[in-house]
Amino acid sequence: MAIGIIGGSGLYAFAELAVREQLQVATDWGDPSSLLVCGSLQQREVVFLARHGEAHSIPPHRINYRANIAALQQRGVTAILAVNVVGGINGEMCPGDLVIPDQIIDYTWGREHSYSDSATQPLQHVDFSYPYDPHLREVLLQAAIAAGMTVHAGGVYGATQGPRLETAAEIARMGNDGCDIVGMTGMPEAALARELAIPFACLALVVNMAAGLGSAQISMAEIEAVMAERIPSIRRLLAAACSAL
Repeated sequence: MAIGIIGGSGLYAFAELAVREQLQVATDWGDPSSLLVCGSLQQREVVFLARHGEAHSIPPHRINYRANIAALQQRGVTAILAVNVVGGINGEMCPGDLVIPDQIIDYTWGREHSYSDSATQPLQHVDFSYPYDPHLREVLLQAAIAAGMTVHAGGVYGATQGPRLETAAEIARMGNDGCDIVGMTGMPEAALARELAIPFACLALVVNMAAGLGSAQISMAEIEAVMAERIPSIRRLLAAACSAL
């Protein structure tokens, strides 16, 4: 049994992981975004994968999500904790806060979003009513509380296409739809994990207020500053969560 950790923007390596090996894994769906970094964390077997590649070179719409999830499954991963950086739509979810979403709305298009579109794979209509695993979500929540971090115990993740940021009108629409946060990589990752029956949860770091809700123009420098400040704490939080699983 192993825990998979998918690192998003700002989390391209895991300093606390006692690395045993780094593997290039081939799947029926192509190559994953990065080497799989296998080792131990808090005495648990962990497999770490950098979603955008080690150098943040793969944009959200070009990520091979199917290969990423399949590669983790091939390495024996039985639960996945995914880290995503997001914008805040709900005014209570501010830069630096953590959100553990319980729902998602998919606004993406054109992505390879299912394993069921191959003649070699069975057609599945998986239940996706509740996309995130409740036990994993609770473990993340308790780890965040114990770490003294500001965390929101639920929320709706709106997944957009990227790589551009959204317009103010798009964010207003998403707010009306019920979205609390916005990001570019939440789907189809969560749905693919469900198709492979791997429990999955998202740990979202708010790095800015979404378009039209904060400054007149979103500053990438400010986003990078939030990531630089919070990512070390997120690594420690994930280590604590792994020890509790």
